[in-house]
Amino acid sequence: MGTNDLGEFLRARRAGLTPDAVGLPIDLGTGRRVTGLRRSEVAQLAGVSTEYYTRLEQGRARQPSEQVLQALAEALQFDDIERRHLFALAGTTAGHADRTGSVSRLRPALRQVLDSMELAPAFVSDRDLTVVGGNTLWRLLFPEVAELPRRERSMARWTLLDPRARLVWNDWERVARDYVHGLRLAAAAQPRNQRIAALIGELMMRSAEFPAWWSEHRVQERSTGLKRLHHPVVGDLELQYEIFTSVADPGQSLVVYSAPAGSPSQERLRLLASWGTEPATERTQHTVTQDTVTES
Repeated sequence: MGTNDLGEFLRARRAGLTPDAVGLPIDLGTGRRVTGLRRSEVAQLAGVSTEYYTRLEQGRARQPSEQVLQALAEALQFDDIERRHLFALAGTTAGHADRTGSVSRLRPALRQVLDSMELAPAFVSDRDLTVVGGNTLWRLLFPEVAELPRRERSMARWTLLDPRARLVWNDWERVARDYVHGLRLAAAAQPRNQRIAALIGELMMRSAEFPAWWSEHRVQERSTGLKRLHHPVVGDLELQYEIFTSVADPGQSLVVYSAPAGSPSQERLRLLASWGTEPATERTQHTVTQDTVTES
């Protein structure tokens, strides 16, 4: 997180709006030298002085009131996620200590739930965005992630840094951007989480795309959606995902992939599951056969 993330977030959102979009009159016959809204226009919409809003963007005004934050969220047309992100950046969560330093554990009961999903790849991640455990089908679907050391086992990190991820995700850029947007949301909610800060620093240094996407200040929280991916053994898959928050384990989330009954993707998951039960030598032979068929 930077020293003026609140100001940069406001500036980025201001640049993405036009007077017409927020109901302000358009200056006919006069050239606008800024893209998006002027500071004075945001201040007018929020009911604050231009001088105070300018200080907010420049990082010279600290801890704005809840009333001001609500007004800014309305003025800039924030959705619920962006509104929550704004409040987090303003320090409304400063009184709550981030739970860092301890290693998350996967409860036996939750492990049992994972293992019971024979045709649904599933994994659990913690508040550090680290994968703490996954079932057999998830490990077969994402073997490169499953084999990583615990401290590096992050879907966001793997997607942005491992070149093989670009071959797995059929729409890699969309998936990668989603992870960046979710990471910014997590970083704002946990400003003292050193593991998330370290991940951001690594991505800044090692990912060609991350710095530009991070500077967009987009935030997003997806709890459901569709992922399209390619597996070298069973081919293309279209999987719906759902994310569930564990009440018994604060900070842990269960991510479940599934395919409609009888669909080609479900049949391919079934094939992947049976392939995973074969002895290692048979799996190797099967993979070689598949590659030969693909090449011929």
